[in-house]
Amino acid sequence: MEVRILQNDKKTGKLSFLMKGTQAPFVNALRRIGMHEVPTLAVEHVEIKKNNSILYDEMIAHRLGLTPLTTDLESYDLPEKCSCEKQGCAKCQVKLVLKAKGGVVTADKLKSADPKVNPVHPEMPITKLLKGQEIELEATAVLGKGKEHSKWSPGHVWYGQQPIITVNTKSSKYQEMKEKYPPQIFDKKGVIDKNLIIDQNLVDACDGICDDIVKVTYNKDSFIFHVEPFGQLPAKTMVAQASTILNEKLEAFSANIKDSKD
Repeated sequence: MEVRILQNDKKTGKLSFLMKGTQAPFVNALRRIGMHEVPTLAVEHVEIKKNNSILYDEMIAHRLGLTPLTTDLESYDLPEKCSCEKQGCAKCQVKLVLKAKGGVVTADKLKSADPKVNPVHPEMPITKLLKGQEIELEATAVLGKGKEHSKWSPGHVWYGQQPIITVNTKSSKYQEMKEKYPPQIFDKKGVIDKNLIIDQNLVDACDGICDDIVKVTYNKDSFIFHVEPFGQLPAKTMVAQASTILNEKLEAFSANIKDSKD
């Protein structure tokens, strides 16, 4: 199998790459594991010590749970795999404290016991306090998986077959039909550019308008894989972890088959 990076956006964290010489079941397994089984940190328990804001304690806890936290997978274990046997220790959980009075309370007010664990979006609002109102709480974040709750999902992952685009600007229908195509796919000379169709993600918008001008087919053994992280983990880490988890599942399956009795 050949893999080639198509996009690695440092600003948004998005990653796209081409996978050649593979099949949809493998690509889909990687997609599902990437979203649902790669662990991240999220708030699981909240102890509200003081809250006279307009929001109920449960709403505050819910918002904290959905606040993405930067995750260091090398420093933490899943609770079920930790040596403390789910009792809670520094290897499987991290404490965050919030104390605030008046005004908009944002995620950056959460103070973590681990400097590597912080809200991904510091400006994310948690609640708004009026004059004289205050909130004080202690939150406990643990590793979990997206299949248990979406708050642990590290991001969106999707894929599609690699499109093969043929453009015929010499078609007799070109002048008549070109206005029906999205303006973003035309170059500076006013000619349809197949590279712009892909770059602008307008393959579906162009498909079926007129096959004499733009014909779209798909390569059945090549896929474009997209990763859009929520920020807890970098996109490459998500893919690497998904690959590792998939390998572990296959090795466990192989071992069970070998050990099984006829």
